[in-house]
Amino acid sequence: MEHSNILLTLVFIICLSTSCNGSSFDPCSSPGSDLSVIPMFGKCSPFDFPKPATSWVDTILNMASNDPKRISYLSNLVAPKPTLAPIASGQLINAGNYVVRVKIGTPGQLFFMVLDTSNDAAWIPSSGCTGCSSAVFASNSSTTYASLDCSVPECTQVSGVSCPAVGSGSCLFNRSYGAGSTFSATLSRDTLTLGNTVIPNYAFGCVNTISGGSIPPQGLLGLGRGPMSLLSQTGPVYSGVFSYCLPSFKSYYFSGSLKLGPAGQPKNIRTTLLLKNPHRPSLYYVNLTGVSVGRVNVPIAPELLAFDPSTGSGTIIDSGTVITRFVQPVYISIRDEFRKQITGAISSLGAFDTCFAATNEEIAPTVTFHFTGLDLKLPMENVLIHSSSGSLACLAMAAAPNNVNSVLNVIANLQQQNLRILFDTVNSRLGIARELCN
Repeated sequence: MEHSNILLTLVFIICLSTSCNGSSFDPCSSPGSDLSVIPMFGKCSPFDFPKPATSWVDTILNMASNDPKRISYLSNLVAPKPTLAPIASGQLINAGNYVVRVKIGTPGQLFFMVLDTSNDAAWIPSSGCTGCSSAVFASNSSTTYASLDCSVPECTQVSGVSCPAVGSGSCLFNRSYGAGSTFSATLSRDTLTLGNTVIPNYAFGCVNTISGGSIPPQGLLGLGRGPMSLLSQTGPVYSGVFSYCLPSFKSYYFSGSLKLGPAGQPKNIRTTLLLKNPHRPSLYYVNLTGVSVGRVNVPIAPELLAFDPSTGSGTIIDSGTVITRFVQPVYISIRDEFRKQITGAISSLGAFDTCFAATNEEIAPTVTFHFTGLDLKLPMENVLIHSSSGSLACLAMAAAPNNVNSVLNVIANLQQQNLRILFDTVNSRLGIARELCN
């Protein structure tokens, strides 16, 4: 993918509070031991990228144009002391909307790895990689590095493994990511440092070759539910619990946070069940039972929302999709009801097909997602997005691309901003609470 496209995609940069210095007040830091979220182009950003020439809404439109690739990808996927890390809004690649500051090896080598709730295995570009960025892991500089062979249990837990029929050799695997991008990697093990926690013997892939432009340039850290994910490999360290709060895309200085482990999580939080799909074990399914627009419960055929492990249908919470996407009939029903409750002409803007004069925004209806045991009334900033001139307001949702045989409804990160999203995999629950992360 072109470098310009890389700059136009949202990431969240996680850096330690101590990396952003200020003599008095540092708006990029978090209070206490929380990890701050810092905008890609903020004063504390570790990336030395030029400031974008376009407005933030144009940036969102560019990012949202890559959502169909993400939907296609998803549709084909068959500690007592918390670790805290800063999260920031930013732009990097089409599939990477959050990155976490991670150190690999001994001594630690710094990487900004994409944080993905719909993937498990971690991987980073390694020295000698063909097609990788300039930021690569030098395994020969780490005293704790070891490559893994086909005899280790972890080799059976990654997909796309290539092992010799006779004898033993290095555990090699091939994976796809995004749309049309692939990579090959060697399964390895080394120390992973995340926040103030050191995790020895963490299994990940050292990427050898890359094809396509959707592969995260500094690697990926999976927060999915499978055996190779961060939660699975750390076992009792984080007790299968994490949460994040994502700041508004318009934030420049302000920080959100990622919290790993049960300590420090909100105690009074509404929850709904997390559902498991054995055919798509990495994904976080929830039972979306309906959608209301204003006071109207939108008529939606139950089978369009129903969770069905055999087909993969249902609704997931995903950190890598920018705007919420519903299967076509569901979106059309929501959109049509929304249009009924606003006045004036309707126009389109990029991925958004329901735009109207911003002067009528005060009468725009709210949108509520109904889950089992939990109703989420979206703040208006999570419902509408405005044109760069400010003259238009648009419903910030869309249909799944019609060229994808998608059965998934995806609750995306724009609809998650300024909310604390809690994942408790042990107790199979997902919690949502209002929290101003800015």
